[in-house]
Amino acid sequence: MPPVKLETADDAKPVDNGKATEFITSALKGLETIEPLVRSVEETPEPISAEVQGTIPSWISGKLLRNGPGKFEFGNTHYNHWFDGMAMLHQFKIHEGQVTYMSRFLDSDAYKNNREKDRIVMSEFGTLAMPDPCKNVFQRFLSRFEMITPTDNASVSFVKYKGDFFVSTETNFMHRVNPENLESLEKVDWSKFIAVNGATAHPHYDPDGTTYNMGNSYGSKGALYNIIRVPPEKTDAKDTLQGTKILCSIVPANKSHPSYYHSFAMSENYVVFIEQPIKMDLMKIVTCKLRGKAMSDGIYWDPKLETVFHVVNKKNGEVSSVKYHTKAISTFHQINAFEEDGFLMIDLCCSDNGQAINNYLIQNLRKSGDALDEVYNTMGRVFPRRFVLPLNVTGETPTDQNLNTRLSSSATCVKVSNDKVFCQHEDLHGDELHQYGGLEFPQINYGRNNTRPYRYFYGCGFRHLVGDSLLKMDLKDKTFKVWQQKGFFPSEPAFVASPDAVEEDEGLILSVVLSPSQDKGAFLLVLDSKSFEELARAYVPVNMAYGFHGTFDASA
Repeated sequence: MPPVKLETADDAKPVDNGKATEFITSALKGLETIEPLVRSVEETPEPISAEVQGTIPSWISGKLLRNGPGKFEFGNTHYNHWFDGMAMLHQFKIHEGQVTYMSRFLDSDAYKNNREKDRIVMSEFGTLAMPDPCKNVFQRFLSRFEMITPTDNASVSFVKYKGDFFVSTETNFMHRVNPENLESLEKVDWSKFIAVNGATAHPHYDPDGTTYNMGNSYGSKGALYNIIRVPPEKTDAKDTLQGTKILCSIVPANKSHPSYYHSFAMSENYVVFIEQPIKMDLMKIVTCKLRGKAMSDGIYWDPKLETVFHVVNKKNGEVSSVKYHTKAISTFHQINAFEEDGFLMIDLCCSDNGQAINNYLIQNLRKSGDALDEVYNTMGRVFPRRFVLPLNVTGETPTDQNLNTRLSSSATCVKVSNDKVFCQHEDLHGDELHQYGGLEFPQINYGRNNTRPYRYFYGCGFRHLVGDSLLKMDLKDKTFKVWQQKGFFPSEPAFVASPDAVEEDEGLILSVVLSPSQDKGAFLLVLDSKSFEELARAYVPVNMAYGFHGTFDASA
């Protein structure tokens, strides 16, 4: 293996051509095809041993659980969008320096029905299932007037409620799974417990185990955004979401065109919903089957709209009458949020363009040559930014002046009226990050620093349509460290704190690394999270598709 390239931001320099940030807009050429990373793969239902090169510290013991699409066609039918592929669950079990690997397709109704019919019978986000060819013409015509059944293809992430593991997507269905063997235990429907039509795959957790999430509800009067609170403990062994409550509901700016959201922010005392200009045309979505279109056809980006931060008190569900606005941005993942000196800091990965969700078509991901370069170069980049929200805005608060008194921050927040503050962000990076394509899939030392001031976060650099480097960002001086090797594509990093850690960044980074040019060349990468130096690789002789999210389970 060639040596791993390790560098800090001090090593990364823009091209010296008289334009200090020329690399920001420079188009990339000659991107390597990643088609093998979005190809159907086989499951590995029995654990197999990985070949470890290097040394994995003996203190780490547990399971890295990963989720993502693993099958993109049934028979002669194929999916159109990356988010549509059938969920494949992965487990990397680490104990005493050794690693085993296993994987299973989620035993969802969508997967079982598709497999039984050998064709796509359940519509997904970007794929409309065609009518049953065994029906007569009149029956096929009538079927177009039926509502699309929400999918239970929970392919986005592993999440925890009341100590149990679930896999989740963004519909009303989750599956409770056994982390030991990845078997599906039961299908759980949010709408049986509270009046929502779905929930995100990115809940937040209080130290006591209370879990917060968000989900929309749709009624005769349009849509509502709902903040959800799940209690920390079960009342009996069969308990799943019993006791879940809607903390509050927020009315969209346009009830028939609510915002799409993938996640939300949370501090010690507040939940923050970010109403962004990625919009859902509910009429288009409701009629998509009649029109012969997928649900994704009803999602669009409206850059003329501002982005609005809604601040909700976690204790009583009170929604602040003050709304915090900024320019049109899109965001899929928040980094952290915390309160200090009367301000609420919200750190998130965001872009000035919100069309990425419609660009992740499988046909785009499988392109090569100039066509692949064009897809990448026409997409917006995602960068880490901080917004500073003043919490104590009253009628006496002066207007038309920057309310941000934090000397360490260049973000601004200006009261425009009694119920509106306009915010401008502060970059959490230097210009050098542009050379790595920005940053997504952010992770922190969650157990220690979520909702609290922090210094470090980790993520993937994106000089491709998927992550092609791992980054450690230092907020103190906005420098970063990099793990990168040409031809290798790492997944979202997972931070695992060492048991005797004193510093915030003491521990390990785990990431699943794939290579499109090497058959069965996947490995689990282990980095020292402090130095960002490579400690070990655990090679697994199977092919994997590039996945989305996961978590580390430290239980025995």
